[in-house]
Amino acid sequence: MNSIKNLHRLKRLHQLIRSECTGTPYELSRRLHVSERLVYLLVEQLRDFDALIDYDRSRQTYYYRELFDLEVDISVRVYNKDQMIELYR
Repeated sequence: MNSIKNLHRLKRLHQLIRSECTGTPYELSRRLHVSERLVYLLVEQLRDFDALIDYDRSRQTYYYRELFDLEVDISVRVYNKDQMIELYR
């Protein structure tokens, strides 16, 4: 489930960067309910996907230098002979 949490965090981070309202890394960590160190790691993961991300100190936000989009669509279901249980959507 950690991979799912990570993808959810990446999706949320992407939304905040796209709208250019992340706040400082500290504020962003509070928004995402993660450590500041994890914020830096998540930004690096987006950069690994070739996202050109910068930080503007005057506006206190991360932003994309070029058009970038991330689409995450996850659902987890468990099936057995009698029922289906949806764990995550």
